Amino acid sequence: MKNPLRALLERWQNVYRRSSIQMILSLSFTAVAVVGMVFMGLTLFLRFSASTNTQQAENSQRVLTQVNWNLDAYLRGMMRVSDTAYYSVIKNTDLRSGDLSPALELLYENNRDSLVSIAVFSREGELISATPLRTLKNSVSPKWESWFSNAAEKIENLHFSTPHVQNLWEDLDERYRWVVSLSRYVELSRGGVMEGGVLLVDMSFDGIEQICKEVDLAGAGYLYLIDGSGEIIYHPRQQLIYAGLQHENNLAAAGYRDGSHKETFQGKDRQVTVKTVGYTGWKLVGVVPQESLWDNYGQLLLFFLFVVLFSVYLLVFVNLRLSEWITAPVKKLDRAVKALEARREDVDFDVGGPYEVEHLSHSLRSMASTMDHLMEDIIEQEEEKRRSELDVLQSQINPHFLYNTLDSVVWMTENGRTQDAVVMLTSLARFFRISLSRGSNVIPIADELEHARHYLTIQKMRFKNKFSASITARDGVERLYTIKLIVQPILENAIYHGMAYADGDGEITVRAFRDGGDVLIEVTDNGPGMPEEVVERLLDSAGPAAAGAKGSGIGFRNVHQRLRLTFGPAYGLTILSEPDDGTTVRIRLPALGEAEARRYRKEETL
Repeated sequence: MKNPLRALLERWQNVYRRSSIQMILSLSFTAVAVVGMVFMGLTLFLRFSASTNTQQAENSQRVLTQVNWNLDAYLRGMMRVSDTAYYSVIKNTDLRSGDLSPALELLYENNRDSLVSIAVFSREGELISATPLRTLKNSVSPKWESWFSNAAEKIENLHFSTPHVQNLWEDLDERYRWVVSLSRYVELSRGGVMEGGVLLVDMSFDGIEQICKEVDLAGAGYLYLIDGSGEIIYHPRQQLIYAGLQHENNLAAAGYRDGSHKETFQGKDRQVTVKTVGYTGWKLVGVVPQESLWDNYGQLLLFFLFVVLFSVYLLVFVNLRLSEWITAPVKKLDRAVKALEARREDVDFDVGGPYEVEHLSHSLRSMASTMDHLMEDIIEQEEEKRRSELDVLQSQINPHFLYNTLDSVVWMTENGRTQDAVVMLTSLARFFRISLSRGSNVIPIADELEHARHYLTIQKMRFKNKFSASITARDGVERLYTIKLIVQPILENAIYHGMAYADGDGEITVRAFRDGGDVLIEVTDNGPGMPEEVVERLLDSAGPAAAGAKGSGIGFRNVHQRLRLTFGPAYGLTILSEPDDGTTVRIRLPALGEAEARRYRKEETL
């Protein structure tokens, strides 16, 4: 049973094969255009939505900042009342000889719109002075009230309570007054002796409520006020919340930092903005339901859908006409090419149509008449170029070696060292016989290593045995093939630069062995080595090289380029060297058997 996805793919492929180029172009252009327009429209829509959300958050932040300023000013006014009562009245009055009531009454009259009462209590909770309400309820003990204990325990702070019904005084009007209590610890003077007490200022909650009510947030948004623990101080639906008919996420809001947040409460997404009120630790929380924000997007969404649908209709019509105009000459050209493939004569390439299609028809006519000859010319030129490059690289052998060797032979003969002269001339003859190798560039590895041995024999005699040398090959390696003259330039560098200052302790080692499907020939010397920057420059074909100069690196580069030109970029030289640690040059070439070697020899003769 076929995979459903594979079956669907095959069905689409069959439809594609049976469809005309006109249909494919029409559908493709339309699909790409529609996808592009939808993508662009959605991008703009989402960008506008994000911008609107950001704008709404900034607007809520501005509103909360303004409310915070108003609330801060209101609380500062109450704190000034408390400071005036303490520093200007209480501290300047001795309770044994003076009375606090007149000054407190004056202070109350000046701020009666915001105050409900001012009272002073002793450390034991006894009433010392109060205005305008002066009679405590019999059922109330101030000492056990939270505002009293907070002030007594934390004497350095001002303490704001949450809103509550005033339950301390006997009120002749029998009114339920909602207040916020501001309490603080005070020092009372009685006959020159200081004692502790508590100052209580009851503020009317109407002032805070009025500040918070005058807030206009987007849509169905609203603002509420909580203390640091999350208890509600003001809420537009406060009575319903107290009655348990509605709920608010006030405890979670208490943990929010100042700024805008997104939350989900009772299954609805909301944007919540938080602002902390100074001195009190209270927090202003602005809430805007997400659905209120989406109400603003309705018209934009309808406009977007209208534009997309109209554009799709227009694009389909235009694409059908355009694809028909484009594909008509292409179909004619396709028929002409099929006729050309069938080797028919007098094929008509005059198909008309757009400039590009007409130009293509003329090009096809010209190409058909010259393609075969051109391909043959290109192949011949490339082969000639490769052979020329190989010949040039192979011919760059330093002629000073021959001159110096012959000079050494003359010197030996003149000094009676005829046997040494014979040995050197014999090695030189065999050296050049292998170098010529009957004109073939591909020789057995055994001949290449034998060529290296003769070269080392000559150089050891010239350098008066300053170094020793050994050449080894693993079983089977010598029967493989390589291009010639790849080891001798490496040995020349090792001798001139590694052994020049040796005093009989120089060593040169040549090892040939298999490495998977390749052959590695390593030339190692114990000379002074080279720094990294010199190693990098030796194989750089763009680096400076003075032809014929020792140390120019031309021998390294010749071998490296010949290997890469012959066998490909995976082959060539790798140089491993560090100062005072000798040098190892690794030659990598493919493991060529006799059959592969004949193929490379055949390419030389083409």
